[in-house]
Amino acid sequence: MKNYFLIFSIFFFSCSSDESEKDGYDKEGSSYDGPIETITHDGLERKYIIYTPQGYDGTSKLPLLLNFHGFGGQAGDYMSYTNMNSVADSENFILVYPQGADLDGSSHWNAALNGADNKSNVDDLGFVEALINKLSSENLIDIKRIYAVGYSNGGMMSYALACYKSNLIAAIGSVSGYMLQGDECMPSHPTPLIKLHGTTDYYDGGGVYNSVQSVLDFWTNFNNTSSNPIINNLNDSGTSITSYTYKAGDNNVSVEHYKIINGEHVWFDVNFNGKNTGQLIWDFVSKYDVNGLIN
Repeated sequence: MKNYFLIFSIFFFSCSSDESEKDGYDKEGSSYDGPIETITHDGLERKYIIYTPQGYDGTSKLPLLLNFHGFGGQAGDYMSYTNMNSVADSENFILVYPQGADLDGSSHWNAALNGADNKSNVDDLGFVEALINKLSSENLIDIKRIYAVGYSNGGMMSYALACYKSNLIAAIGSVSGYMLQGDECMPSHPTPLIKLHGTTDYYDGGGVYNSVQSVLDFWTNFNNTSSNPIINNLNDSGTSITSYTYKAGDNNVSVEHYKIINGEHVWFDVNFNGKNTGQLIWDFVSKYDVNGLIN
């Protein structure tokens, strides 16, 4: 099987725990030594890294992709191994890597409304909204083309934004992430989803984790897509991948799933018809704005 950048993961339930990549939280524990931006929200100084594409002159508003690290992760390291900056350069969009707040030495995302499903009382949904508002006030971003993707606990965050801040988010992606929400998730518009998930990673659910199929069922039903996906199979250097594309949803949105056979809890290093994970995600989400498929 193809080698992946493997993140050792510990699975916990409820507030006390979650998937863990344990890359470290403090900048001193990271290989990243570049600039880190800050914003104060709800009395806390929150951090993020912003990457603008090469050649950007600051005069036009670009699409924005928010990319959320996993539990215990550090934004700078995550930026390095997801390797999406080159995609931002070639496709001309702004990338932001928010930093999760510290929880007993590990960074985390609260991917639910206030309550027992969260790990702390940190307002991450409000933080992301404040961050988007700041970038918008600086005339950097096209507010109709804001996308969210994440790995593991960060993938949970992308689902939460689609559920609770859908007026801000045009499309989402999840890599080895789980959706905590059920019927309480009521986005204000059809929301495209691209999901990559390995079959050895709680693929059929367990504990508080919804199965992959139940998540696909939720979003295909909500978006009113075709129930019969277009299926493609590919072998990438010994790794079998099956893709499922559910098309013709409301506002012409779609749902895509990449099933990585024997895939583990990682940000996948795959090559699907010449596209790596970052390019797959961008090619999918960038087709949409908050009103659906861009004509």
